[in-house]
Amino acid sequence: MRRAQIFKVLLRHFLLVAAAAAMTTTAHAEAGIKVIMNQARIVKLARGADTIVVGNPAIADASVQDANTIILTGKGFGVTNLVVLDRDGAPIIDEQVTVVRQTTSSVRIYRRASIQTLSCTPYCEGSYKSEAELASDAQMGQ
Repeated sequence: MRRAQIFKVLLRHFLLVAAAAAMTTTAHAEAGIKVIMNQARIVKLARGADTIVVGNPAIADASVQDANTIILTGKGFGVTNLVVLDRDGAPIIDEQVTVVRQTTSSVRIYRRASIQTLSCTPYCEGSYKSEAELASDAQMGQ
């Protein structure tokens, strides 16, 4: 009977450790920078930047405000990365950037192969689409 109790305690401990590891993995998977399409996001740096690279400039664009401030703008839907290096070539930021659609105030209407996006703030009207969004919509319709 004592072995059964020890086994239960060890099993419970194992399950708690496994659950904690799963939550850590989930939190890490959600790490990165999220930008809403056609909006800007300010990224503050710990030290001055020398080199800034965006993996796919059709998805996001980075502009320099000053040595410690970058403005990220969502241009197209998808995932890319942002790499910022200091003067010595050491990484300051190496993060995944995800550009998403603002879903709380927009509506998408599907009519066979055609897709229309409406911005509903407060009335639904046709929203502005950048070239990247038009290309993304064209690829989704294929």
